[in-house]
Amino acid sequence: MNSQRGEILAPEQLAIFEEVDEAIVRLEVVKALIEYRALKVQIENMQERMAAGAINLYPSVRKVSPLNEMKVRQMDRALKYSLNDDERLIIEKKYLSGVKVKDIEVYMEIGLAKDRYYEIKRSAISLIATALGII
Repeated sequence: MNSQRGEILAPEQLAIFEEVDEAIVRLEVVKALIEYRALKVQIENMQERMAAGAINLYPSVRKVSPLNEMKVRQMDRALKYSLNDDERLIIEKKYLSGVKVKDIEVYMEIGLAKDRYYEIKRSAISLIATALGII
């Protein structure tokens, strides 16, 4: 359905969208979310060291990418503006808490039916992938 005009799209209209492997998209988004947690801490630590004048507090064995800050800003934006409250809550509890949790723990804790939980989670991952340009 075309949400702007309420029209139902014909199969030939849907064919303009390239098929994507949902498992690959999910894997890439999950990797980006896990990396995001570490990069966010890295940037905050770097800012703290710079403010204290202790830039070389720890030895660096690889060069820090200048793109890391952009990755964090873009993920922050994706999480804040592309997800609704339920989608954001699921992503935060499942991937951003720093604690490995099973899906059943998340949907039981927030009081969602299993099918509804997976529907919302799938939508959230798709929206993040779209916002980041993964799809």
